[in-house]
Amino acid sequence: MSKRPPRQPLDPSQVVELLEAHHIQPTQQRVQIAQVLFARDQHLSADDVMSQVNAGSTRVSKATVYNTLGLFARKGLIREVIVDPSRVFYDPNTDEHHHFYNVDTGTLMDIDADEFVLQALPQAPEGMVAEGIDIIVRVRNA
Repeated sequence: MSKRPPRQPLDPSQVVELLEAHHIQPTQQRVQIAQVLFARDQHLSADDVMSQVNAGSTRVSKATVYNTLGLFARKGLIREVIVDPSRVFYDPNTDEHHHFYNVDTGTLMDIDADEFVLQALPQAPEGMVAEGIDIIVRVRNA
């Protein structure tokens, strides 16, 4: 499991700095979505993000949430973890790591990258280079 210290929630000014450091214009909705994502170590679906953002006094549309999450992923602020075609999680931990996915509960847990020993990668197709490795270990309750 992950050895990182627990994530501390970011205040709005820290979120603005983080967004600007990733060349993202810090709109009110983006700041609110980032605050939810970076509140603690967690893996959230777009629906989870939307319900947490909308639990307050503000309302953010589903399209805004999906567009913002896509932007954050493209800019390297978060990782998109696709566990199957119908389940996507957004992970604020962009350090190299992998995941356990519990198929019974639908939860995702971090695994430190150094817990895997990869001997070699296959040769990338001509004209391509490997960008990264994402390992998802599917588990179920015993």
